[in-house]
Amino acid sequence: MFKLIFTFLLLLSVVVAKDILPTFKLRSVGFVSDFVVDANLLYAANDMGTIDVFDLNSKKIINQIILPPVTTAMNKLISANIMSVDYLNGKVLIVSVGKDAYRNVWVYENYELKNIINEEKKLTIKEARFLSDGQIIFGTLGSEVILHDRREQYNIYKTQASHSTLGDIMLSSDKTEIVIADESGAIKLLDAKSSKIKRTYDSQNVDNIFHVAYSNGVVLTAGQDRRIAVYQNGQKDYHIKSNFLVYCVGLSPSAETGVYSSGEEHYLQLFNPTTKIQGDRLVGHDKPVNQIRFINEKELFSSEGRRDIFYWKLD
Repeated sequence: MFKLIFTFLLLLSVVVAKDILPTFKLRSVGFVSDFVVDANLLYAANDMGTIDVFDLNSKKIINQIILPPVTTAMNKLISANIMSVDYLNGKVLIVSVGKDAYRNVWVYENYELKNIINEEKKLTIKEARFLSDGQIIFGTLGSEVILHDRREQYNIYKTQASHSTLGDIMLSSDKTEIVIADESGAIKLLDAKSSKIKRTYDSQNVDNIFHVAYSNGVVLTAGQDRRIAVYQNGQKDYHIKSNFLVYCVGLSPSAETGVYSSGEEHYLQLFNPTTKIQGDRLVGHDKPVNQIRFINEKELFSSEGRRDIFYWKLD
């Protein structure tokens, strides 16, 4: 009986599934690497050395945080390439590439930009996220996870979470847990305060993980092996096979809706992680997607490493 009901639901989803076009686009001054949304503002990091601050009502840039240029080995000035951006309580956290590819970390607050870590520290930070007003989580290319106190300027801990190159790192919405994935396909869940490993997942991926999403106890991964892995508490882990490299995944706050980049057309496929039933497609990207951010159950943004950020409204 259960199989009959499941088959019916699967067929029904195929019948009613449709293509959804973006409601609008935001255009940054450079190629977008990362973005974060807070209330009615979106902060977009790009390769032209700016954080473009968009007002989501007017759809326009209302402010720009401009980083100083970088001096190359040939003594030329170029725009700083920004790797990641985060926002918390009026503060913007920025990671940019400095001299010899080492990283600078900046905090922008009260219209003042402050360099809290410079390239002389020789860190290869890939992402940085606020754990609290005074504490920051760093994930390095070497899969080190660092908890840094920016006020006292010291590391609370520095742990080697993996011996493979970092694929992606994500901080949970309540800022208590960290999910880290690497190029071997391994995934670990860490306690954010202590760095202790809470769980090592029996990986469904067999190659490099490009991107990870984590919400309400559910983990999704996007892999070079063309797999979307799904991990849920109390349920059997599984993966979905794609016919193309999977570059990005996303999860709604409840984790009832998942999304992954699919196919050479780079559309975004919605699905239910619990039932595995596929839903609508988000159609409009023509390049590999690099970020997907849900802002609630029915609205999300995505970017593709070019200038545009897409806004989607789900039925």
